[in-house]
Amino acid sequence: MISEQQFQTELDIIIQNGIREDIGPGDYSSLACIPNTATGKAKLLVKDKGIIAGVAFAKMIVEKVDPSLKMEIFIDDGAKVQYGDIAFHLYGSSQSILKAERLLLNSMQRMSAIATKTNQYVKLLEGTKTQILDTRKTTPGFRACEKWAVKIGGGANHRFALYDMIMLKDNHNDFAGGITEAITKTKQYLQQHNLDLKIIVEARNLHEVEEIIQNEGINRILLDNFNYEDTQTAVALIGDICQTESSGNINENTIRQYAECGVDFISSGALTHSVYNMDLSLKAF
Repeated sequence: MISEQQFQTELDIIIQNGIREDIGPGDYSSLACIPNTATGKAKLLVKDKGIIAGVAFAKMIVEKVDPSLKMEIFIDDGAKVQYGDIAFHLYGSSQSILKAERLLLNSMQRMSAIATKTNQYVKLLEGTKTQILDTRKTTPGFRACEKWAVKIGGGANHRFALYDMIMLKDNHNDFAGGITEAITKTKQYLQQHNLDLKIIVEARNLHEVEEIIQNEGINRILLDNFNYEDTQTAVALIGDICQTESSGNINENTIRQYAECGVDFISSGALTHSVYNMDLSLKAF
């Protein structure tokens, strides 16, 4: 996984790009009708229910837009919220509050939706050893926030990008000439370039599982689109050789049964690519 410093850098880039995209040379609507000396206050109103996420990120946005703005937080990230709750108040320059509004809301609405869906999956896994993971199926340019939201919802992060973990999927294995060839070449490459990266290898069937476990140095086997019976068989074959992960069209109706097969992880792109934003508003008062 990437370091905290790298993660913070990604968040800074998101904020900088969001400000560039939304404000550009200036918020002319506010500049045209609100004096630069005007001050005001606004509240973050929840108009939905679920798990709130992005409060800490909103604070980062506010500090970047105008460090003189004051933020009074009433509800922290990860808390359950319902219609009518107030997450925080903002005080200070009216122009600055309006500058921060859209980036703040867009981010929090998306992050809260992801945290809410993740939490639903986490609850479905209660009593099993299985952890829910996100994937790289994220919104371009917003990945750090979406993965942060997964953690707020109680899930765990998979690799952040292509550079912090090796994942040999079907196309890698086919292009390399086979699974064993791909694994052998990968280990040689890591050694030659002095890279310490974990290796995950995807299996499409039980025959491929049997081939993968003949190779040393594998951290995890990804069981892709396996049915329940084959998943149980694969978990038994793998034993404690390495970790196991299930993936592929797993949803609310099937996740529990896959977990009961004994896998260590279940990864789901739906956590980040199939959510509906939480309804939030920033209202002057």
